[in-house]
Amino acid sequence: MISKLKSLGEEALRKISQTNQLESLEILRIQYLGKKSSLSDILKGLGSLSTAERPTIGSLANQLKQEIDQALENKKCELEKQVLEKKLKEKTIDPAIPSRLPHRGSLHVVTQTTRKLIQVFSRLGFDVMTGPEVETEFLNFEAVNIPKDHPARDMQDTFFLGPGVVLRTHTSSVQMRALRSKPWPVRMLCPGAVFRCDSDATHLPMFHQLEGLWVDNGVKMSDLKGTLEFFVKEIFDPKAQIRFRPSYFPFVEPGAEVDVSCFICNNKTGLDCKICKGSGWVEILGAGMVHPRLFELAGYPVDQVSGFAFGMGIERVAMLLYEIPDLRFMYTGDVRFLRQF
Repeated sequence: MISKLKSLGEEALRKISQTNQLESLEILRIQYLGKKSSLSDILKGLGSLSTAERPTIGSLANQLKQEIDQALENKKCELEKQVLEKKLKEKTIDPAIPSRLPHRGSLHVVTQTTRKLIQVFSRLGFDVMTGPEVETEFLNFEAVNIPKDHPARDMQDTFFLGPGVVLRTHTSSVQMRALRSKPWPVRMLCPGAVFRCDSDATHLPMFHQLEGLWVDNGVKMSDLKGTLEFFVKEIFDPKAQIRFRPSYFPFVEPGAEVDVSCFICNNKTGLDCKICKGSGWVEILGAGMVHPRLFELAGYPVDQVSGFAFGMGIERVAMLLYEIPDLRFMYTGDVRFLRQF
């Protein structure tokens, strides 16, 4: 039995060393280590051997099984390496061919629009200032001339975090922080996120505003118009025009809604334009001369200073620039949408 096991082992190791195909290696594994192999028959028959022979034969058979198993594993690694080297030799790589780079991401369309707006107004001397998104009720409302009985302070419009604490509903609170902390003249921009209880195709509970403020001696409504004309020509169209429509905002007097001539249909009314709906004009922002009450609250001499303020929704500008039909597209995280920008 011992000579039979040794002969079986020598035969298996010889055939394993001579094979040069992975398929043949699997056949040898089944032949020598499978359930129906000679080695398995010997191990199954250990019970019929005498007590003296059983330890010797069993130990030799297990040792032989381990040697064959190790030889198969070593040969498998050797053959797989040979196959890989052959493939590498057959397939040459041309390092001069440009690689296909994955999409590495880009700035969000809202961020791009914000930077574009800041770049335009900075050419007129506006500095950027930021403030907290969690604001006191006083700075968010009373400081910008919105009294306690104003509809904008109702729960359905404002997110209240606690007594006297809100998520800011506009970035006007940043303007008041600036007026209360620095002397005039002031020329500043306030970009940032604001929060209101609203949600549909053109409104979201969270959106972004850019507000501007210019306070100095002798600032007039004509300065506001000139500033906004420069803005629309730089952002939308060099031929764009603006018009003011009287409107009410608590923090300015007089106040106006500002429209820009449609840069898609070139202000030709009657056309089926999806931007201006055939009117020839598109509303873009609100503006006006700073209310004297704000100067009083800031401690400025009302008889010596004047100023104007304006505010726009950044998403609104982005929708006009890129003809985005639904505001909610900007926040779905859909890569197909984001890759366009």
